[in-house]
Amino acid sequence: MNRLITRGAVTTPTASRYLTQLCKHFAHKIPVEYGANSGRADFPGGSCHFDADDATLSLRLEADSEQSLQHIKAVVEDHLVRFGWRESLNITWESR
Repeated sequence: MNRLITRGAVTTPTASRYLTQLCKHFAHKIPVEYGANSGRADFPGGSCHFDADDATLSLRLEADSEQSLQHIKAVVEDHLVRFGWRESLNITWESR
């Protein structure tokens, strides 16, 4: 079965900090691997890959179904917006 994929990006000078914060938070409930500039969180039905550079946090979501993809997207977006409230972070998702 082909996995569904969508990508998103957040412009922020603190991308690595958000990557670490998200991964540490998600690690309380799901399997997570991460370093300073990349990470992966394995959700039920899919995963989110994080890549950080000096200006952008890039997200790649993969899932087995549209429902799982939308769930992972909503969870990641909700947490990132809450963690980044001081910066009013906005995720730009690719159109599919």
